[in-house]
Amino acid sequence: MGTSRPCFIEVDHAQERKGFQAACGDVFLSQKLEEGDRVVSVLADGLGSGIKAAVLAQLTATMAARYAAGQADITRAAGTILETLPVCSERQIAYSTFTIVDVEARGETRVVEFDNPPFLLIRGGEEVAVPKEERRVFTADGREARLREARFAARPGDRIVICSDGVIQAGAGAGAGAPGRAPSTLGWGQQAVSGYLKDLLQGSPGLSARQLARQVVMKALALDGHRAKDDITCGVIYLREPREVLVLTGAPADASRDAELASRARAFQGSKLICGGTTARILSRELGRPLLCRQGPLEGALPPESQMEGFDLVTEGALTLAAVIRLLEAQEPPERLSSSPATRLAEALLGSDVIHILAGTRINESLQDPTLPLELDIRRNLLQRLQRVLQETYLKEVRVGFL
Repeated sequence: MGTSRPCFIEVDHAQERKGFQAACGDVFLSQKLEEGDRVVSVLADGLGSGIKAAVLAQLTATMAARYAAGQADITRAAGTILETLPVCSERQIAYSTFTIVDVEARGETRVVEFDNPPFLLIRGGEEVAVPKEERRVFTADGREARLREARFAARPGDRIVICSDGVIQAGAGAGAGAPGRAPSTLGWGQQAVSGYLKDLLQGSPGLSARQLARQVVMKALALDGHRAKDDITCGVIYLREPREVLVLTGAPADASRDAELASRARAFQGSKLICGGTTARILSRELGRPLLCRQGPLEGALPPESQMEGFDLVTEGALTLAAVIRLLEAQEPPERLSSSPATRLAEALLGSDVIHILAGTRINESLQDPTLPLELDIRRNLLQRLQRVLQETYLKEVRVGFL
């Protein structure tokens, strides 16, 4: 039986491609179903590396996600996937492996593995052993494959961690005791990865899925001497209470509603961000809090941030929003870019689960200048793009309201 009430399912991943390959041969896909009450995630690892591996892993991940979403018979579905993939002529194995994680908000969970490293269930900072059933799959051409399937009830606070073999084998070949390397010629190893996760969570129990996945990948990369010997991917599925953030941007259409804007900001329980100088000045006046404007050069072509008591971040409006949208659409990890108001805003959004956007609809004449870039059309269009990328690419729940 699952949890008594639904949890928020946070999913994220991190990866590094092998050496100087043009593409990563691992693919991680996730999709929300049933209005967010169910999430299906797939990690596929194409044989070898580079573009060919990436194409085959993409094919595998897409097919596996579709079958899992439709709750198809997993044995039959796996057979179809294996029949679709070519077989390595030398090793006589399929060109891609996969792990499927299907989680419901109340905790009912199914994990299916085909030749990927076993998943880890971390509960209360400790690894929990999960029984698995082995299933034999036969393809039409007589090949046999073995799947591992686990079914269990996840609990609030559980983290399900899935990795490609680039994580487990990181540091392979390094001598014992070599600085920064794994203590075994066989690589980091499943047990050591589990221990590393436990140590991380003991020191920082609130780590998000995104942060935890990134830490694992960075550790594996370090064990490889900071040049990946294989594609490295870690995905994390985390069941917990949602983290909520309120983004306030734009002035209300009617100045008589300025007090309502301030009232809603004051009442919100969670992180609060302001995007827009006019918005910040209204809130400063209505809340009676000083607005401290930083003086200094532009940060990556963006005006510097300001500060106000009770708000986690105060930035300029349209230019910063447009920069954040470009960053998110390109799927650039903000922590790996030069720090700027846009990267800090992107990190705040990605670190949240439910994003409330309260947008004023007063026309800003500066956004109607025909000499400005098309992307600075009007705030509403920017917010539509922001909502779309947060929902579709990062599986966030986004609620937009207007004043």
